[in-house]
Amino acid sequence: MSTETAAAAAQVAAPPPAEWAEARSRVYAVGLAAALPAVDRPLADVDGHTLAEPLTTRTDLPAFPTSSVDGWAVRGDGPWQVVGRVLAGHTPSPLTADGTTAEIATGAMVPEGTTAILRIEESSRTPDGRVAGTPRPQPEWREPGDEAYAGEELLPVGTAVDPAVIGLAASCGHDTLRVRRQPRAALLVFGDELLTSGPPGAGRVRDALGPAVPAWLRRYGCQVRPADVVGPVADTLSAHVAALRGALADADLVCTTGGTMHGPVDHLHPTLAALGADYVVNTVAVRPGFPMLLARLVGDDGRVRFVAGLPGNPQSAIVALVSLVAPLLAGLAGRPMPVLPQATLAEPIAGRGDYTHLALVRVDRAAGTAHPLRHVGSAMLRGLAGADGFAVIRPGTTGEVGARVPVVPLPLTPGERAW
Repeated sequence: MSTETAAAAAQVAAPPPAEWAEARSRVYAVGLAAALPAVDRPLADVDGHTLAEPLTTRTDLPAFPTSSVDGWAVRGDGPWQVVGRVLAGHTPSPLTADGTTAEIATGAMVPEGTTAILRIEESSRTPDGRVAGTPRPQPEWREPGDEAYAGEELLPVGTAVDPAVIGLAASCGHDTLRVRRQPRAALLVFGDELLTSGPPGAGRVRDALGPAVPAWLRRYGCQVRPADVVGPVADTLSAHVAALRGALADADLVCTTGGTMHGPVDHLHPTLAALGADYVVNTVAVRPGFPMLLARLVGDDGRVRFVAGLPGNPQSAIVALVSLVAPLLAGLAGRPMPVLPQATLAEPIAGRGDYTHLALVRVDRAAGTAHPLRHVGSAMLRGLAGADGFAVIRPGTTGEVGARVPVVPLPLTPGERAW
């Protein structure tokens, strides 16, 4: 298709905006349908990935009876004759006779024949060198399988891998994990009016999204290299088509900033038409951030790629990230659809009529309350810098004090759980 034909096609009246919650569900579904392939990675390289198969343990946990304390492994009644010493990492000789004991360290294997473990701080020595004391009635060691039995499923497919999961996998005897390949992402910055260094002035504004969006994408678990950030792209259709075609060669997801409307220099829609993209979502009934989109392309190699059109206003762009990109990436990673935590509004938040209102808030985790912030215009970033997320005020409602509302958390680090 020629660029002129594409431009004409893009002038077709846009469909009505999608309802916000429905748009999230729609992009998650297309992401899950295009879930990235599973790969094996060493434990040192899986933080922020997603389990592609259940995590099971290769042995009982613990694998052998393990002392919980420093003390004495004793057999029968005391006082006990010392016949040995057991350190962690060694296989001990059994206690074969009543009245005998072996000194034992925390984490060491309990000798066969042990009937109790006496804590070191609760023991004493008799004049002839034997050990005396009264063991506690409860066992002072962990039996095999106390934590898990061999082959038991500990975590399901779709679990986000974090340091705790990595440690658990190691304790189960794994050296590698089967995980989803992380999405490769790129960013195209549109707008000749943007400066990439120095203070704004003389009718030109500083590009805030070029430096920020890649960091957000990394926190969502994407791989973004410095070379994957391109722009500002010249305000011509041919430049947009060339830039997007080049970014799609390697990326699973290309985010763009600006150009999502139909003004004289808004070339994203005709660019998508020129490349044969299909819209998954074209505008969302949400404020701020209304002119956002997600498109899907299938390459000659059969691989599915996505383009997320973020508005040019900085806060609106982040609204698009949490609204469309976050659920898409959850689907690509094979994770469950994110469940939004809830908080109680400490102050009122206005509704936006038929639109969902995503209002920046700071969350008091101890009290479970959400506090709206100032400096939250669609072009502002000051409020975002102090926010924990966006309170969701549903269409046709007003956020009254005391109301329980969903909160879309801002990403922290890959795999990190919300409050």
